[in-house]
Amino acid sequence: MDGEVQYISTTTILPASNNHHKDGDQKIHLGPWDLKSLLLPYMQRGLLFAHPKQTKQEETAQHMIINQLKSSLACTLDHFYPLAGRLATEVHDDDDDNTVSFYLYCNGAGAEFIHASATVTVADIMDSIHVPAVLKNSFFTLNDAVNYDGRSKPLLSVQVTELIDGIFIGCSLNHTVCDGKSFWHFFNSWCEISRQGASASEDHHISRPPIFNRLCLMNDIENDLPVRFPLSTVQSWAGYQYIPPPLSERVFIFTQENVARLKEKVNSKCAVALDGKTATTISSLQAVLAHVWVAVIRARCLDPNEETSYRLAIGTTGRLHPPPPESFFGNSAVSGAATVKVHELLEVGGGFELGASLLNKLVASFDDAAIRSHWKEWVEKPVVKKMSTLAVSQYTLVTGGSPRFDMYGNDFGWGTPVAVRSGIMNKRDGKITSTPGPVHGSIGIEVCLSAKTLKALESDAEFMAAVTTL
Repeated sequence: MDGEVQYISTTTILPASNNHHKDGDQKIHLGPWDLKSLLLPYMQRGLLFAHPKQTKQEETAQHMIINQLKSSLACTLDHFYPLAGRLATEVHDDDDDNTVSFYLYCNGAGAEFIHASATVTVADIMDSIHVPAVLKNSFFTLNDAVNYDGRSKPLLSVQVTELIDGIFIGCSLNHTVCDGKSFWHFFNSWCEISRQGASASEDHHISRPPIFNRLCLMNDIENDLPVRFPLSTVQSWAGYQYIPPPLSERVFIFTQENVARLKEKVNSKCAVALDGKTATTISSLQAVLAHVWVAVIRARCLDPNEETSYRLAIGTTGRLHPPPPESFFGNSAVSGAATVKVHELLEVGGGFELGASLLNKLVASFDDAAIRSHWKEWVEKPVVKKMSTLAVSQYTLVTGGSPRFDMYGNDFGWGTPVAVRSGIMNKRDGKITSTPGPVHGSIGIEVCLSAKTLKALESDAEFMAAVTTL
C-alpha cells in the first residue's frame, strides 16, 4: 500500500484566550526526567477514526471537522499552555561557571496544525498485517527533530490526515514537556473540549486541569533546579539527528481471555507468601511482556550462555510519598532492566514464569527511596543519551507505554477510534510499546523488530496461540 499524501495547509494554533495563563514570561524549569530526553526524538502517537455516517454533503462535513479540531485545540492550549511555548536555555557565566540550564518558555508562540489527505482507506490500515510505511513515515510530523530542537520548532505538532473513508490524527510532542501518561491527559482533554462545541469566544472547563510545577513531583528537590549542563556539552549537541534503522512493525492484540490465561498460568507458579497469606503479584502486563520476551529471544536464535535484558519505563507518581497530584503534567517515569541468562529464559516449563517474576521484581524495586536516590544521582551527574548510542543489542528489549492510558475512549464528537498507532521515530530493534486493546480488558503490543525476527515470531505457534488474529 503506497498511499499518496497531499499536504493542504499548515496553521499556527495559538491559545484561544490566555485566560488561564496571564504571565507570558513564565518559566517552567525542567526536572531530571524531562531533561534526560533532550536528544531523543519527539513522541509520536495517533488515533484512527472511521468517518461517521454522513449525508452526501461529505465535503462540507469534513471542512467542519477540521475547523472544529482547530478551534478546540486552541481552547485546549489555554489549559495546556506550555504546549504553545518553546524550549529555552539560560547561560550561567557567573563565577566562570559556563553552564546552561533549560526551561519551558510559555510565550504563546503556538502549536502547529497540518491538514493533509491520503489515498488510503481505513481498511488499508486495519487489514494490513504490518504497520503500513505510509502511516509511519507520512502521517506524523517532525521526523527530522529531536527534543533539543524545541528551541525553534513547535513543542506540539498535529497532523490531521483525511483518508478516503476516515481520518487519522497524529501528534508529535516534545518529550521534555511530558511523558505518555501526560500526553493522553492532554488528548483526553482536547476531546472533552471538542465535545462541548468549542468556540474561541467561550470559556471551556476540563475535568482535570493540569499542574506543571515540577516541584510538586518530589518535595525535596527545590535546590536541585535548574539542573545545569556544561556549556561545551550543550554546544556539542548542535545538528544532532537520529535516523531510525529499517524495521518491521506489527500490532499484536491479546484478548482479555488470553491475558487472563497468561496471568493465571504465571501466578499459579509464582505466587508469593505475604504475612502468611498467598498473594498473586504478577500483573496482566507483566505476564504479556514475559510471553513476548521469551518468544522474541527464541525467534532471534541467541547464544544460550549470554545475558538478555528487558528494560521497562516505570511510572513513579503512584510510588512517591506523598504522591504528587494525579493531574501532574510532565515526565515522571524511571527506567530499569531485568537481566537473565538466555538459556534460563528458554527452559521448558519455567522460562516464562522466570521472566514474569523478574519483571515484577524490577517494578517493585522502585519504591519511594529508590526513586529519590535515582533522582539525586542523576542531578549530581546528568547524562543525556542519544538514540544512536543507546545499547542496540539482539539481547535487549525495551518497553514504554501502558494499557492503562485512555486511548480508545477519545471522542471528539463523532465517535471513538478504531486503532492506535505511532510514528517512525523513537523506534529501534526490540522496541515494544504497550497500549490498551480495542476491546475492554485486551492489551495491544506494538512490536518493532528486524524483518527476519518478526517473521520468525509470526511463525511461532506458542506465541501466536495467545494472539488474536484480526
